[in-house]
Amino acid sequence: MVVCGVDPGMAMTGWGIIRSQAGEPPEYVGGGAIITPSTQPLPQRLRQLFHSMSRLFQRFCPQAVAVEELFLFPKARTTAATGQARGVILLAAAEAGLPVFEYNPRTIKMAVTGFGGADKGQIQLMIQRLLTLPQLPAPDDVADALAVALCHLQTVHLPVHA
Repeated sequence: MVVCGVDPGMAMTGWGIIRSQAGEPPEYVGGGAIITPSTQPLPQRLRQLFHSMSRLFQRFCPQAVAVEELFLFPKARTTAATGQARGVILLAAAEAGLPVFEYNPRTIKMAVTGFGGADKGQIQLMIQRLLTLPQLPAPDDVADALAVALCHLQTVHLPVHA
């Protein structure tokens, strides 16, 4: 199974691709961040995000997309922007005919670190360990996206071994 994990954001959307086969440890396939410049108007930023996600889906052919649920930020504007980014990501997945699974931040942290209140550094360390990466995944949005993908694999009962 190939899963694309996504940590949505307007300024930066992290993505990570993981492959897993029953009885085998998960394998890192790719990861990165889609950055939309704040100098661009909102419609162009959303368009860029949509096209970038669509290309990722075509390139890696995931069987599922796992997305972090919307986190309510203290600033309503940040929450609204993240919600718009999520909507575009969900649309790109729907257009590609991919099933989407959503997980809340606490569930993701629990799945990867065993602690629902883990900080970003702990998540990066566990992702590095679980995927046997030579260095910490950076930026942390990429680590978060890989964590969402791993959470999905655990949810569908493909064990992730440390």
